[in-house]
Amino acid sequence: MKTKKILLNVVLILLGLAYLFPVYIIVVNAFKNRAELYENILAFPKDASFKYFTKAMDKMDFSHAFMNSMIVTCISLVFIVVLTSMCAWMLARNDGKLSKFIFMMFVATMLIPFQTLMMPLLQVLGFFRDYCGIQLTDTLGGLIFCYIGFGTGMSVFLFHGFIKSVPVEVEEAAIIDGCSKLGVFFKIVFPMLKPVTMTVIILNVIWIWNDYLLPSLILYSKKNRTIPLSTANFFGQYTVQWNLAMAGLTLTIIPVVIFYLCAQKYIIKGIAAGAVK
Repeated sequence: MKTKKILLNVVLILLGLAYLFPVYIIVVNAFKNRAELYENILAFPKDASFKYFTKAMDKMDFSHAFMNSMIVTCISLVFIVVLTSMCAWMLARNDGKLSKFIFMMFVATMLIPFQTLMMPLLQVLGFFRDYCGIQLTDTLGGLIFCYIGFGTGMSVFLFHGFIKSVPVEVEEAAIIDGCSKLGVFFKIVFPMLKPVTMTVIILNVIWIWNDYLLPSLILYSKKNRTIPLSTANFFGQYTVQWNLAMAGLTLTIIPVVIFYLCAQKYIIKGIAAGAVK
């Protein structure tokens, strides 16, 4: 039994190292010049320098791209958390066939690959622009609108499962005391959803912050580029500045890694609770 446990730990360590190996490649090569990088991508840098990070920030227009990513991520998160938690609460507290059907529709959206929706999405956004006068392409507002829609299915699913474990008697007592429906949700229910709320935030932050495909479809102008889009500056038609690209990618992942480390204690508890039906 002890030998089996040791072997299991060894396998887990090897899998962990294999998972972290690409991160090692990115970080190590961010401190090298191009000649040293091509010589041996696995070796530590002979003369580590932060100048490549400075060059990468200038080429990416990092401060502007960082602000765009922050605006898109934060506003999208606020709407996703508030709207999906309220929706999940109403669906969980109404056991009718219509509520179950709507919930299953939300779950079904999680199974649809985004690649199948790209062309219809652009057509819908073009319709809003041409016939309704609402510019959703090449705007941060349009990107936020899309993220709110695509983030709804998973978030409703997680909130719905967690709310099922919240005692209805607590809400009934608040209503008897004269609390309104909104008051019950925001004063009683929502504070009890903290673990799953943190899980929803973490998962959506990782997705929105690192997403390249959706912004590349919607955003055209340089002023609206998010951080993932700005890293494309290092990949030209004929040449690739790999050392600057590695430095830029390192700068890209640092904020979300810091956020994840600060909030990781909630994610396992929230996912486990959100999966309860």
